[in-house]
Amino acid sequence: MNDDAHSRLKLDAPSFENRSGATNAGGTTASIRDVAQRADVSPATVSRVLTGSAIVKPETRTRVLKAIADLGYRPNQVARNLRRQKAEMIGLVIADVENPFFTEMVRSVEDAAYRLGYRVLLCNTDENAEKQRSYLGVMVAERVLGVILAPSDPDAEEIGELLDLGIPLIAFDRAAADARADSVTTDNLEAGRVAARHLLEAGYERIAFISSPEVVTGVERLAGYEEIMRLAGLRPRSVSGFSRIEGGMAATEELLADADPPTALIAGNGQMGIGALKALRARGLTIPRQMALVMVDDPFWAEITGPPLTALAQPVRQMAERMIELLVDRLNTGRDEPRHVVFDFELRVRASSQSV
Repeated sequence: MNDDAHSRLKLDAPSFENRSGATNAGGTTASIRDVAQRADVSPATVSRVLTGSAIVKPETRTRVLKAIADLGYRPNQVARNLRRQKAEMIGLVIADVENPFFTEMVRSVEDAAYRLGYRVLLCNTDENAEKQRSYLGVMVAERVLGVILAPSDPDAEEIGELLDLGIPLIAFDRAAADARADSVTTDNLEAGRVAARHLLEAGYERIAFISSPEVVTGVERLAGYEEIMRLAGLRPRSVSGFSRIEGGMAATEELLADADPPTALIAGNGQMGIGALKALRARGLTIPRQMALVMVDDPFWAEITGPPLTALAQPVRQMAERMIELLVDRLNTGRDEPRHVVFDFELRVRASSQSV
């Protein structure tokens, strides 16, 4: 980690790495990664030695302890106490608490964790990288057993530092850049394809997409839609709604103002779906006679609107249960190799996309 990164961590989050003053061969502060490199093991193995884990082989433990002595490394108090406190807390960091998908995920994770005797510490980043950095620091300070994270910044170095301390991390909705983290996601590229195919098969050709290019899930959903439209010999049209209700309204109004407006819309998430619905009603347009509407994600209200909305649903409860299984497996076995689970969306056809 460079000096700028160290400075950022000191502002309002507990430090992730050693600050004891021990230095490595390059004259910089020795870190858990330096010890791992010297001992030819993973940082997670070093963490297990520091916390007295019984799953480390004696010869490996000896090699790690020698590297610690050679480098003069001393772990900070947070890292040293991390496992000794026998905490039952799991950290859950979501990207947008207003998004019904994340709200449902919170409930599902809490249910699955509680059944196994764990409690959940919840944080919300609002898709803000700085808030994510701060909250990951909170997870270390609270000595959580593991973290379930919807990354607002998948490339953040703090994710790697968390893993260096031996804290398992499960990324969901989007994968983390650090290859050591597990992930539980859905096939967003295929979701875009399925939505476009459904509308084409229902007889619509002027199909537009309201996208959220600021997150990788939105990029993938848009790419799937564009692929199917081009295969059908049709021109893709998209406007960014930036995952928000207001953005969905503005995007829909922009598309309706086009000289050749669409006859069908795909909203890239539930929030933008609400915005599209509000804009269409403000114009007095009927669904689906004047505009078909399909939405990615299926919040509870989608089937009670007038008319009920066709949606692509993520298996939220199954995803939550799988994340808890992966986390418990990491805790019980010390597994190092990452696992990546990808679920499919389910197309739920309702009246908003009836055939023309």
